[in-house]
Amino acid sequence: MNIERRAVSLCGLIVLLGGSGILHLLKPGPYVKIVPPALPQPEMMVLVSGLAEVLAAGLLAFRPTRRIGAWFAASLFVAVFPANVFMFIDSTPGSTRWWVSLARLPLQPVLILWALGFRSARGRLSSPVIGYEGDRNPDAN
Repeated sequence: MNIERRAVSLCGLIVLLGGSGILHLLKPGPYVKIVPPALPQPEMMVLVSGLAEVLAAGLLAFRPTRRIGAWFAASLFVAVFPANVFMFIDSTPGSTRWWVSLARLPLQPVLILWALGFRSARGRLSSPVIGYEGDRNPDAN
């Protein structure tokens, strides 16, 4: 992936995680509904997952923390997968929610791989946040 596309991809992931995290915090209701019943305190789970998404976005935004941010984001996508499965199971077949949740399930591996794509420092940052200046040493980590 060329440097510009990689930077745009990184920004997209940061916006996705940060935006989703903020939505969890500001409008928790829809998220509380999809917390599997086996998990305690759904409101707290939504709060923690929202904060975790914002944290993952922040970690990805800075070069020194990008690798841990990539692993953290991928782990977060794995951790929330049961909520996506529950949303599908709990939906009325054929309803809009059912179709949305059905479409969402195969996206989870894509999100995990997207996050894991930022484990290495293949591009060098020109500033401490986001931007890339080029691949001087593509084998560097």
